[in-house]
Amino acid sequence: MKKFIFFQSFLLTVFSLFASGLIAQTTVSASMMHGGIQRNYRLYIPASYNQANPAALVMNLHGYGSNNIEQEFYTLISRVADTAGFLLVHPNGTLDVNNIRHWNTFGTSNVDDVGFLSALIDTLAGNYNVDLNRVYSTGMSNGGFMSFQLACALSHRIAAIASVTGTMVRTNLAACNPGRAVPVMQIHGTADGTVPYAGDVFFAPVQSLLDFWVSNNSCSSTPVITQLPDIDVNDGSTAEHYLYEGGQNGTVVEHFKIIGGGHSWPGAAINLNVTNMDFSASKEIWRFFRKYTLDGLINVGEINLPKNAVITAWPNPSNGIVNLKFDDVHEKRITIYNATGQVVGDFISNTIQKEVTLSHKGLYLIHVSSGKNNQIVKVINH
Repeated sequence: MKKFIFFQSFLLTVFSLFASGLIAQTTVSASMMHGGIQRNYRLYIPASYNQANPAALVMNLHGYGSNNIEQEFYTLISRVADTAGFLLVHPNGTLDVNNIRHWNTFGTSNVDDVGFLSALIDTLAGNYNVDLNRVYSTGMSNGGFMSFQLACALSHRIAAIASVTGTMVRTNLAACNPGRAVPVMQIHGTADGTVPYAGDVFFAPVQSLLDFWVSNNSCSSTPVITQLPDIDVNDGSTAEHYLYEGGQNGTVVEHFKIIGGGHSWPGAAINLNVTNMDFSASKEIWRFFRKYTLDGLINVGEINLPKNAVITAWPNPSNGIVNLKFDDVHEKRITIYNATGQVVGDFISNTIQKEVTLSHKGLYLIHVSSGKNNQIVKVINH
């Protein structure tokens, strides 16, 4: 079977980054027995973790032929954990009959990975203060397939999942029967040569996958489509965001469609295949996860923009039209002031991108607020 991620030279790059001090981390390497197999994992504990306070837990699963160390340094979700304060675990899959590390989502082994990951949650919760209502799973390729498998089999334990370049095996999709509406994010390139966007005889097409979860969650079948800014014009791809809203308990299905993108993680530190650099998959995944518990959408009033939220405004200077891009789709108030302090625009938005019109030349201040967090961007209109 074809490997999902080809990292022959990846570890050298990983360890050179580590040695140079570019990646700071506090990691506990541990193992546990499950199903007669010694299973190992790496738990990243951010400096902000406090045993007195329950913390969310994110599982980040590697691809076929990869391992937990490669996944950890390829995706760099630990940098998000540093600011967001969640616990981050990178478990290892087992070796299949071809001596390739994998997650058992293709029916090629008898390993009970669903049982192992469920037991891993219990093990971590027994040693750390894990908020069991906020446990999430994401992964690359085979790890994305496994995340969907968890959404099907452990919907009572997994609050939300996100997959990058992974879909579902057709037979698994047909057999999937979640016990609740599960928020789902799918990130996939249209030029993925390993897990084709249009599917094949083995893998379900991305659109079929989306249709299933939209139906399961009772979301609107008509998505809100947003074109993301082409920030990196040299990355060989562009990105579109699809938002299927209105699901049970506030659940949604989100899809980042990478036009021309390959089998890769957007925003990754290492450029594999065609890697889209217009957004960070790791940041978007946490932006998505943090909205949900097992009970559904957290009250909007409880969701704040992160303190390091980024607003991109372009063109700047502008010619009357300014495009605003946000790091998340949380509900936020946008207030526009002219140079004299007069309010010339005031509205609510929950989209990733918003176009605003500036009627006169001069300096404008665009104030974005969500909860207790605020940010101001200066824009010049010529």
